[in-house]
Amino acid sequence: MRYLVVLNLGNGDWQHGLPTVIAQLWDEDSPNPMQFTGSLPAAPELEALYQRWQTLYEALYASKGWRSSTRSLTFEVDEDDLTHISQTEFHQLCEDLQTALNQWLNVETFRHIDRQLRTQLKPADHIRFIIVADDATLLRLPWCLWSFLDDYLNAEMALSVPEYLRSTKAVATKPRFKVRILAILGNHEGIDIARDRQVLQQLPNAEIKFLVEPNASVLNEQLWEPGWDILFFAGHSSSQGNRQQQGAGSIAVNATESLTIGQLKFALRTAIAHGLKLAIFNSCDGLGLARDLADLHLPQVIVMREPVPDRVAQEFLKHFLTAFAGGASLYTAVREAREKLQALETDFPCATWLPVLCQNPAEVPLTWQDWRGARSSPLRLPTRQELRTVLLSSLVVTGLVAGARLLGWLQPLELWSFDRLMQSRPAEPPDARLLAITITEQDIQAEGEKMRRGSISDRTLNQLLKKLEQHQPAAIGLDLYRDAATDVPELATRLKQNHLFAVCKRPAAKSDPIGVLPPPEVPESHLGFSDFVRDADGVVRRHLLVLPANPSSRCTAAYAFSVQLANYYLEAQGIQATVTRQNDLQFGNTVFRQLQSRTGAYQALVANSGQILLNYRAAPSPRDLAQQATLAQVLTNQINPNAINGRIVLIGIAAPHSSGDYWTTPFGKTDTDRIPGVLIHAQMISQILGAVLDQRPLLWVWSTWVETIWLAGWALIGSALAWQFRRLEFLILTVGIAIGILIVLCQICLIQGGWIPLTPPMIALLMTSTAVALLTATLAKPELSHD
Repeated sequence: MRYLVVLNLGNGDWQHGLPTVIAQLWDEDSPNPMQFTGSLPAAPELEALYQRWQTLYEALYASKGWRSSTRSLTFEVDEDDLTHISQTEFHQLCEDLQTALNQWLNVETFRHIDRQLRTQLKPADHIRFIIVADDATLLRLPWCLWSFLDDYLNAEMALSVPEYLRSTKAVATKPRFKVRILAILGNHEGIDIARDRQVLQQLPNAEIKFLVEPNASVLNEQLWEPGWDILFFAGHSSSQGNRQQQGAGSIAVNATESLTIGQLKFALRTAIAHGLKLAIFNSCDGLGLARDLADLHLPQVIVMREPVPDRVAQEFLKHFLTAFAGGASLYTAVREAREKLQALETDFPCATWLPVLCQNPAEVPLTWQDWRGARSSPLRLPTRQELRTVLLSSLVVTGLVAGARLLGWLQPLELWSFDRLMQSRPAEPPDARLLAITITEQDIQAEGEKMRRGSISDRTLNQLLKKLEQHQPAAIGLDLYRDAATDVPELATRLKQNHLFAVCKRPAAKSDPIGVLPPPEVPESHLGFSDFVRDADGVVRRHLLVLPANPSSRCTAAYAFSVQLANYYLEAQGIQATVTRQNDLQFGNTVFRQLQSRTGAYQALVANSGQILLNYRAAPSPRDLAQQATLAQVLTNQINPNAINGRIVLIGIAAPHSSGDYWTTPFGKTDTDRIPGVLIHAQMISQILGAVLDQRPLLWVWSTWVETIWLAGWALIGSALAWQFRRLEFLILTVGIAIGILIVLCQICLIQGGWIPLTPPMIALLMTSTAVALLTATLAKPELSHD
């Protein structure tokens, strides 16, 4: 969680104490704060201790080359202090100051605030802690020494004046993709600010304008230019007058000219109105500067609370900009950079005490990425490192997913998603060219044991055919196994009619090594095999059109039952069947191209095996593809003759207890979802007629290369989203939207006949977005090279 704590010390001073201290706690989920109160006693001894520390600090550092205009410093140092001060004594004084500060903050009247904050906050929380005080000398204390920070590693202290307002913003500038920095390199007599310039020049996604020892006119002119995000100053600075009274701050812009904030007031106010968010004074004793800028409502200022040695200023700048430009929050970057100065404290004691962030509590600190335009524009230009990360992650994931797909590992998932898409298509009307007559369990039982031969008796079949012929069907398909001759002469004659077609079954190596003979009376040219192709999960998704000749088979039919009936119907319409050079079946201008070795999710098919994909007619159930009637309804004249006239009539068993001829389709795998084989044949006939006569699309797939490019594209999208949207909630939302778009695209394509990959690109999208998000977090703190 992210929290803001504003600790207002109220009215009071060292001599009289702070009678009313108020702590307000905001969390990111609530606009209303919690509030706790307490008080702090007078502490003149702490003030005296701090003043002595400050005096000896300046005496000890006088020879270390700090960034202060020495002629502006007015402090008195006892001759004995200068003569007898030692590193050991100074270290002891530092410890005494830290101990005194924490003892003061640990008094019973203040402990209530401390306990309440610790109750509400967790050690892992990110906390912006702002100290507000009327007395400027209270803000000079090194609040970073408060033991509270030892328990909350993601917290950092900032300072603020008691009165603050939101800055008045002018018309927003155009979106941009770089952070704009106005860098003032002022008087650098005796100090090395070239290192500051090097650090700034190595910043990613930054546009920097350097002003080297400018005069007041040039500086004012540049500040009036709109669009600055950061104002940076390196050089000499000081607080004028008595530093304990917190006098006005000034910066030495060149060797002869120093300017106060008041002298730049109008230009700075305009810069803030145009978006200036942060000022960094990498110079000495900047609290006076920060206080003056607070009156102009600048959102954030980073200064040094005391005179700062040259090397400390350089190291802090490097570490801060590295962390902040790398994605850390402003407060986290300040704390990280400040604590890294501990490595210098052997030579520069108390270096970690010096940097301080001054915050306008009415403003919300943004991130480097926000300043680059992430909130004003959905796009950000990547750095070379980011681009390499995005492209490499996309390439690796594409290879992994494509490889898994080629090995067939993704086929079950792909077929599952294909079924879901098939079920989600808009409904089509029933095919008016077909009528399915189903022989139900009741019809079979009505025959009696002696009369029926497998399904219905020859007498009943003859009666049914006679009824149908009266209404002139276009063709009759008999999906019944009858491998013995009939003893009903009239039925034998009817089975030889030109418009009647029957089935036989090819042998299957495992399930049926013998096969089923056709009815002896039906001419060979009117026979079709009834075999279906099932996937490993038992679902019929493919349409078997032709089979090669098999002299040893009891069933010699070369074409499927559905092909024979469709061909007869189309010939009556003047459409002839042909075979292309590639051995594909063609009716008119419609070619039924056989599946190849790698087709969609099928990566292990035998090429040119006489199969095509079965594009089921879209309906709430595959049973609803055509009008249906039972055997009893036809025999008792309960069906409209127009439902028979001119149609292909299919006759088959729909009795789950008396027949094993029930099949699973993409519409469901439960017992209630399975449909009889006669309706599978009807679906196949409808597919052929619909493609030839209605231009209803056959299912098609892309080539392997096109599918790989499609896969790579979605992998790249996942990488780009993870790079673009760093916050987890935004990433989850955008990835969810991308998956939704992917599903919609696949659904639209399937309606048009295109089965394009869904599951592989979805996996690639999730893998790359996750991988890049993790890599981005790992690489969020790129090191800036330095001499």
